[in-house]
Amino acid sequence: MRATTLDDPAVPADVVVLRDTWEPLAAAHADRADALTAVWRAARDRGDKHAIEDFLFTYYPTRVSHLRRWHPGPGVVLAGGAEHAGWRWYRPVALSDGGTGVTLDAEAFVADRGDTVRYVRALVSATAGRPGTFGCFGLHEWAMVYRDRAAKRDHRHPLPLRLGHDGTDAVVESHRIGCSHFDAYRFFTPEAEGRNQLRPTRERQPAMEQPGCLHAGMDLYKWALKLGPAAPGDLLLDAFELARDIRYTDMAAAPYDVSSYGVEAVPIETPEGKAEYVRRQRGFAARGQELRARLVGVCDAVLEAVEP
Repeated sequence: MRATTLDDPAVPADVVVLRDTWEPLAAAHADRADALTAVWRAARDRGDKHAIEDFLFTYYPTRVSHLRRWHPGPGVVLAGGAEHAGWRWYRPVALSDGGTGVTLDAEAFVADRGDTVRYVRALVSATAGRPGTFGCFGLHEWAMVYRDRAAKRDHRHPLPLRLGHDGTDAVVESHRIGCSHFDAYRFFTPEAEGRNQLRPTRERQPAMEQPGCLHAGMDLYKWALKLGPAAPGDLLLDAFELARDIRYTDMAAAPYDVSSYGVEAVPIETPEGKAEYVRRQRGFAARGQELRARLVGVCDAVLEAVEP
């Protein structure tokens, strides 16, 4: 079915028009979002903090209602689409059968968020083009609490330290730290900063991100959020699911005792723990690379619609 804009009849005839299929897709998307957020929502409804999953809703500020919203992505028209018509960056289109629909207004979106789209594309594609590094063993989390007791600071989480303060400090002191991710490094304690072999900065982030980094993998969820309605619903939830899975490993490999959440530690201070960490890290990296390709594709589709 050909779609034309209400004020511009020169829309390409090959635009995809979804009629009877998109509402079930939207409903299935909402159900999947509910399943992925069920643990966090149950804790919230009880008035409890969730030391593992809260991060996904605080560091990456979003709402479950946003995750439940399904977007088709660029180049797709939703026949009818009354609900979407009230959402930002959608515009009405006329269908050749006399009906109406809605589609992403790529021109308005790029006018408002073009710099963000270009930045996301540049960062994500640069990261995807580098080899992964798999020898960090999650020591960034240990560096965030290094020598806290000696400095009379409270450590970052209400969870107890699995090895205690002295044992945690000893792990940091017996390892080489090579954190490439600025948003992890900036939370290092002052005593740990000089122990990092790298000096990541915000300005150098596009030049330093690498696909083996767990935090770079979690951040794919942030970049999908930044793309707003341009990110198809399945891409957003795939990125959220990867971030959630990584977060559990990030905390399992951290110095905290997460047994109260039914999570078994990944003891990176042992050879067996290191091997398990790297095994998971490689799996996350592979999933992240697939998401990076999809994010770049979305960025290209939006930009090409406006800047052919």
